[in-house]
Amino acid sequence: MSPAATESDKSFTVTELAQRLAGRVHGPGDVRITGLNSIDEARAGDVTFIAEPKYAKKWSASRAAAAVVSEGLDVPAGGTADQRPVITVPNAEHAMIAMLEFFRSPEPTPAVGVHPSAVIDPTAVIGRQVRIGPHVSVDAQANIADGVVLHAGVRIYPGVTIGAGSVLHANTVVRHGCQIGRGVILHQNVSIGADGFGYRPDPNPRGSGLLKIPHIGNVIIEDGVEIGANTCVDRGKFGSTVVGAGTKIDNLCQVAHNCRIGRCCVIAGCVGISGSVIIGDGVQIGGAVGIADHLSVGSGARLGGMAFITRNVPAGQVCLGHPADEAQAVLRQWASVRKLPALLRRLGRHFQMEERE
Repeated sequence: MSPAATESDKSFTVTELAQRLAGRVHGPGDVRITGLNSIDEARAGDVTFIAEPKYAKKWSASRAAAAVVSEGLDVPAGGTADQRPVITVPNAEHAMIAMLEFFRSPEPTPAVGVHPSAVIDPTAVIGRQVRIGPHVSVDAQANIADGVVLHAGVRIYPGVTIGAGSVLHANTVVRHGCQIGRGVILHQNVSIGADGFGYRPDPNPRGSGLLKIPHIGNVIIEDGVEIGANTCVDRGKFGSTVVGAGTKIDNLCQVAHNCRIGRCCVIAGCVGISGSVIIGDGVQIGGAVGIADHLSVGSGARLGGMAFITRNVPAGQVCLGHPADEAQAVLRQWASVRKLPALLRRLGRHFQMEERE
């Protein structure tokens, strides 16, 4: 079976796509496009995207019917044995986002209203055009604004507020008193507002157990945030754990109690953020990064994948490594380490010569 390129059976001519993208067509504009795919996997009827020279080199061998190309790249209209069309645009990656919107079919959503199997407390406030799916529960004093979508199995605890147009996918749980802004997307099995991980040794001399620290704060998810599947954001011990407007968090991440994440950050999968970490605006965090507790990461910083952050990171700094340091310093260290085997061999030969002498 060939790889599926799109979710729909929509089709457009190259000319129609170019008009929607405000791009320029080079070659035949009547070629019909029925899907999108990568340059290696594309088949007849697919359009592909070329944003970098390394992909431009693959164009002649690709089976794509057409290409959307960033301006300035040398990608002729026509492959080695045909005359395939090319659409030039300022940025092929941005065009790809637009075209995915053109081709995508609407996601399945519950019907407007409340499914018969859902349980809604009489004191909950439900806005207009809300869609509440099977086996959803909404507890006392919750406030669900206009246009919210609650997919099957969503659990809303008492006193939760959810802003207009937000979408909570299946089995997401929002615990008591937490606040979800407008236009938020929470993917399946997201947990918002669980207790933070806090314990202290039991002072009782007879015992060797642990005392659980109560967490009486909440979580505030600001407008336009998107959080991936199985990610957890814990409530504050006191005060709030905050995720700033426009921030995007990938799957399987952990945001601990009392963290404050700024606006428009991007956090990749499997990141672990310890308690009371402060992250500025526009921070980029690669996959599997770990951040120790009570640290700060300045606005615009970039943390490379699998970095372990054990100190405060200044604004705009790029960090790598385990433990992490400024990227250029770490790259020099790595280069030096690669030279160690040859250096050790030379030292060994030197000492052997001295012993013979």
